[in-house]
Amino acid sequence: MSEQNSTAPPEKHPKHDAVPPNNNTLPCSISQTDSRDKWSKKMDFLLSVIGFAVDLGNVWRFPYICYQNGGGAFLIPYTIMALFGGVPLFFMELVLGQFHRTGAISIWKRICPIFKGIGFAICIIGLYVSFYYNTIIAWALYYFYSSFSTTLPWISCDNPWNTANCTNYFGKSNITWTNYSKSPAEEFYTRHVLGIHEADGLDYVGGLRWELLICLFLIFTIVYFSLWKGVKTSGKVVWVTATLPYAVLFILLIRGATLPGAWRGILFYLRPNWQKLTDTAVWIDAAAQIFFSLGPGFGVLLALASYNPFNNNCYRDAIITSMVNCLTSFLSGFVIFTVLGYMAEMRDVEVEDVAKDKGPSLLFITYPEAIANMVGSTFFAIIFFLMMITLGLDSTFGGLEAVITAIMDEYPDIIGKRRELFVLGLVIICFTGSLSTLTQGGAYVVKLLEEFGAGCSIIAVVFLEAIAVSWFYGKTN
Repeated sequence: MSEQNSTAPPEKHPKHDAVPPNNNTLPCSISQTDSRDKWSKKMDFLLSVIGFAVDLGNVWRFPYICYQNGGGAFLIPYTIMALFGGVPLFFMELVLGQFHRTGAISIWKRICPIFKGIGFAICIIGLYVSFYYNTIIAWALYYFYSSFSTTLPWISCDNPWNTANCTNYFGKSNITWTNYSKSPAEEFYTRHVLGIHEADGLDYVGGLRWELLICLFLIFTIVYFSLWKGVKTSGKVVWVTATLPYAVLFILLIRGATLPGAWRGILFYLRPNWQKLTDTAVWIDAAAQIFFSLGPGFGVLLALASYNPFNNNCYRDAIITSMVNCLTSFLSGFVIFTVLGYMAEMRDVEVEDVAKDKGPSLLFITYPEAIANMVGSTFFAIIFFLMMITLGLDSTFGGLEAVITAIMDEYPDIIGKRRELFVLGLVIICFTGSLSTLTQGGAYVVKLLEEFGAGCSIIAVVFLEAIAVSWFYGKTN
């Protein structure tokens, strides 16, 4: 029996994609998708993947986690987790998407049909993320609009939204700071942009913020006209949205390095604390950071790679894009901490006192406050928030393209020829789902969705995906 199997020609099952036989014919999955859209250029694909992986989290999450977990010493577990966890999963999704050339739902017909629910879970998670992630971009758009003034509105306490607790102590030694004191940047963000003082937690989120509603409408308009024709249009848009952030990062890095006290921030960022390496939580944080940074499990890599030629070198693509992503995170740390060192110098406090905030507060309170006190503050505010908008749009393009590709590949007879209408309907659903995040208590809703919408869910998805590919792929028909 073993001799017969060794000499018999490879069997090709009609319902399963096998290895191409020796006569150089392609698998059945390829012949079924000859009419599938393809990237106009290889660089369109690379920029789309980089744009998805490099998002707002690279600007604030990595620097914060790095200094919290041992500074320069954190780079050791981060690199190990990237080599043995993040990059292999990243590569696995690129391979699967490129080989089967289909989205996150229908691909499981060819891997293991019983795991098809993973594809639907990916689409649901993608919708959850779109409900809050685009709202953060809308906040950045509002800041971008507000930056077009000779004096930035968050630099003083002389505005209608300020309270008696507003204290502008930046660079002043005769100001008394109390537990009730609020900086002008904080009151601009919480009271003027969000209006969170009018809400009472999740129990009462208040009314809509119409300024933010307009901003979100503009964001989704850009998203729609970037995605409605497929990768041929989105592949052109990313030439701007994926490259502009790097130009802005280098400008901000040069400016930050010339500020007084910048060296304090860099030392605080990179000072190694070797004892942290014995803490299990540090290794968990490293795994979580590299995982959410590269983005396996969101279905985006499957979708983007499915438009590649069958013989594309996706191994090289995985190495290039993952390295660019990790180096961008590292570079962003210098951009952030040079400015935090400057703030510590001006306030005459320790860097850790101004680096205690994480998340949106770092992007919308701490960094804008530092920019407002620089020479040429208007220019740096404009390019900073423009960078945030482009970083967010790239990730939105990828996230929604994953949902679009998955559903269109699963139901080609129903919506296969109606992409423009389907994308319009999906954008309307996402816009409607985001309305709760535009209320006066919308920041609470954003926090809720951020914590529970994708965190544990996406980890479970990747865990099941790895099991299916490792143990079931090729074992069932």
